[in-house]
Amino acid sequence: MKTNIIRDMSWVEFDRRRKETKTVILPIGATEVYGPHLPLGSDIIVSRKIAELAADQTGALVGPGLEVGQSYDLNAFPGTIPTRGAHLKAICRDICEGLIRWGFANFFIVNSHVANTQPLNELMDELRQEYGVTGGLIAFWQYLPGLTRDLWETDAPHGHAGEAGTSVLLHLAPELVDMSKAVNSPALIEDPYPRITVFTDFIEYTKTGSLGDPTKGDAEKGAEAVRRAVEEISGFINDCMINKAK
Repeated sequence: MKTNIIRDMSWVEFDRRRKETKTVILPIGATEVYGPHLPLGSDIIVSRKIAELAADQTGALVGPGLEVGQSYDLNAFPGTIPTRGAHLKAICRDICEGLIRWGFANFFIVNSHVANTQPLNELMDELRQEYGVTGGLIAFWQYLPGLTRDLWETDAPHGHAGEAGTSVLLHLAPELVDMSKAVNSPALIEDPYPRITVFTDFIEYTKTGSLGDPTKGDAEKGAEAVRRAVEEISGFINDCMINKAK
């Protein structure tokens, strides 16, 4: 059976497929608290699913993913496994340089943990300058609001493991979601300067690991959010990476 996932190919199949495309999608996520109703691996689960769906629409390959991220502010919650931003960047550089060696020139990163964004942005720009690669990147949960404003019913749908995140997981991995444990969790402290970045342990904002009301999560809303995201990501890869290179 044909696959776009490098992990699932033999070396012979990879050798054939690398001659057909120069584009790789890399899923990057985290292992961290994501509410009492969602799995610790929610971020990487979503990144991988989105990457695979986009690969199906573009013919790109899905490269190795990373399951850990820069999650130190969530350390109070059991199961959170963080890595330093510099380490994340270094491993991703090794992955990209390994793929560059085999002829790949276009890299799209589906990153589902916001604190990973800065080191990955730096890496993509460095690789552009050093190797001439074309790069694209989204921080999925921060990317989603602009596509989906009409879908949600709560005031803060994009809070951590809130309405939007729960909806997406209900669509992509329903077997891992336990809605009986979903709890409406408004922020415990109000930020009087929301446009200014501050540094606070996440547990100060929530004791459940959720922010917002995940009880309003719905698989149908999640399916539409995913459809819109995959459509736009695939359009970008086709227009700005694959077709541009021809």
